Amino acid sequence: MSCASSAPASAPPRVSVLLPARNAAATLDEALAGLRAQTLTDWECLIVDDGSTDETPAIARAWAARDGRIRLLPSPARRGIVAALRAAAARARAAVFARQDADDISRPRRLAASLALLESDASLGAVACRVRLFPGDALGEGLRVYGDWLNEAVTPEQIAGEIWVESPLPHPAVVMRREAYTGCGGYRHGPWPEDYDLWLRLHRAGWRFAKVPEVLYDWRHRPGRLTFSDPRYAPEAFLRCKLEHLEPRLRGRALVVWGAGRDGRRLARALAARGVETAAFIDIDPRKVGRERLGRPVHPPEALGDSGCLGRGALPEALVLVAVGSRGARALIRERLAGLGRGEPADFLCLH
Repeated sequence: MSCASSAPASAPPRVSVLLPARNAAATLDEALAGLRAQTLTDWECLIVDDGSTDETPAIARAWAARDGRIRLLPSPARRGIVAALRAAAARARAAVFARQDADDISRPRRLAASLALLESDASLGAVACRVRLFPGDALGEGLRVYGDWLNEAVTPEQIAGEIWVESPLPHPAVVMRREAYTGCGGYRHGPWPEDYDLWLRLHRAGWRFAKVPEVLYDWRHRPGRLTFSDPRYAPEAFLRCKLEHLEPRLRGRALVVWGAGRDGRRLARALAARGVETAAFIDIDPRKVGRERLGRPVHPPEALGDSGCLGRGALPEALVLVAVGSRGARALIRERLAGLGRGEPADFLCLH
């Protein structure tokens, strides 16, 4: 394997790595060393310095001076991750984009394995890999659960089943087709996560996703990162993003929310705020069944097999939206709905 420096060739590289960086002096060397150690050597890396106030630009310039595949795109003022990513994509030369964060580490086979998977199936718009979240002492129970969930969904079918729950692709580990990215409008500013919004647009356009079933990316989590501090990444923002993309499908169809607890009521309120009404709730808690939530009846799961419980003729066309946050509940609810003759995604969607 050769990692020798090389000047940019006239022919486009196979992969353009989009790397936004802000005040990343402590970790940028490690991130770029990981790229330089890739078994796939035909890549370029576009570092967008997003108004750093530390040594990030100097470190990036030093790397660019000794490796012609690395380019620095300076920004005199902070413009945010969406602007940085759009700037990198606009200057990228490859037909395939790879994401990389300035504080993470790509293992040597990451680009080669991801590109091979992407090129193996023309229906795939973006792929990722399994990830290792680190450092361990910075991970709470929620992040550990999220990491396990991310790594479980690997096949296109598994990812399609989870895409309305949360973002099933670890953003900095994604490799995507330029064609898919540009066809869906690329990253855009909005009141919700820029990556999840892009995945949902790709999904709605018919593109599929998959993951290399190996841990090929070390994803650093630390206090203060945007994921934890920016309201665009709060649970309410994810819900708004889901409903923005789901709304055309929800109009003109009876809706049933599975889950009369906090998550189900939050979903029903969010739907009502958009002028979309919930016909009823489904729950297994006998303390809730037979009562009302938000003025709607709470039925047991068996009601889904009896249209009379929800009004004559309404239930056969009803779409069930699952909103139960208890760990392990989603698998049990899926099994129950399948037993009632309901298929996913035609008859139900898991949103939590």
